[in-house]
Amino acid sequence: MKKSSTPLINHISDFLDYLEIEKGLSSKTQENYSRYLKRFTNWLKSKKKDALLPHQITPELVWDYRVYLSRQTNNEHTDSPLKKSTQNYYLIALRAFLNFFADRDIISLPSEKIKLAKQAKEKAVHFLKLEQLEKLITAPDVSEIAGLRDRAILETLFSTGMRVSELVKLDCEQFKLKNNSKFLELNITGKGNKPRTIYFSERCLGWIKRYIEKRQDLDKALFINYRPGAEKAESRRLTTRSIENIVKKYAKLSGVSLATSPHTLRHSYATDLLTNGVDLRLVQEFLGHRNIQTTQIYTHVTNKRLKDVYLKHHGLSNQNPKFKTGL
Repeated sequence: MKKSSTPLINHISDFLDYLEIEKGLSSKTQENYSRYLKRFTNWLKSKKKDALLPHQITPELVWDYRVYLSRQTNNEHTDSPLKKSTQNYYLIALRAFLNFFADRDIISLPSEKIKLAKQAKEKAVHFLKLEQLEKLITAPDVSEIAGLRDRAILETLFSTGMRVSELVKLDCEQFKLKNNSKFLELNITGKGNKPRTIYFSERCLGWIKRYIEKRQDLDKALFINYRPGAEKAESRRLTTRSIENIVKKYAKLSGVSLATSPHTLRHSYATDLLTNGVDLRLVQEFLGHRNIQTTQIYTHVTNKRLKDVYLKHHGLSNQNPKFKTGL
């Protein structure tokens, strides 16, 4: 191990390259890490410690930074403190930075010395029941091209479980089907550059086909903007924010929860699979989760299934007719 004579702040550029080349993280993730570390470096500057070297990071300095984070607000327009989860994002970025030093054999504080803030118990996953989903998905007026597009968007979100960031990248050419196929599977690259296969149901594919057949433009993007003047843009591809607004619009029209978002349909997709007996490990693959612990947020389904299986199949449970009560 060696001591670096380069200030910690000057290592950040190399760290971001390391995230891309050696860790294979997406440009968006790199951007987030850069933003999180900028807060740390700005704090160092405010303390006149911008010349700090990697080996000079101490547990006491990290503690002072944690105190600083706990006293920050979400933005200048509110007095509400940073959420514990948000504070942890900054600490996780700092941990990754320290791991970079370890990989480069540069002496610094071990990353495990940075403890994350304890968070309140996670809220239950927000998902829609099938009757609510049907109201939401059928809400668009499909007599208009924009409504047909919106119906195809809603069908796709629930049929595939895609993240909205994945959905906006879809192109028309991916749906040039041979032999009038009624089913489609696509290979995509999701969060963290993780490849996976997604599946489009016959119903979903039918609405996408109807939408594409109605189009008279040459834009390669599957889902495009129809607002006045949009045709003058270099690309009319919808943004993630646009998709979020579309989902909220139909949530309001259909009378389902106003908290409904594109991610709600992803949760609903996973919940539906688990309810119908799909193994949690397979759901992990469908969703593109790297870690099974991420998929385990759907315990509202798995816990109930375990209970039902126990009551039905365990030999001495009250509901099993093979055994009389032992009382």
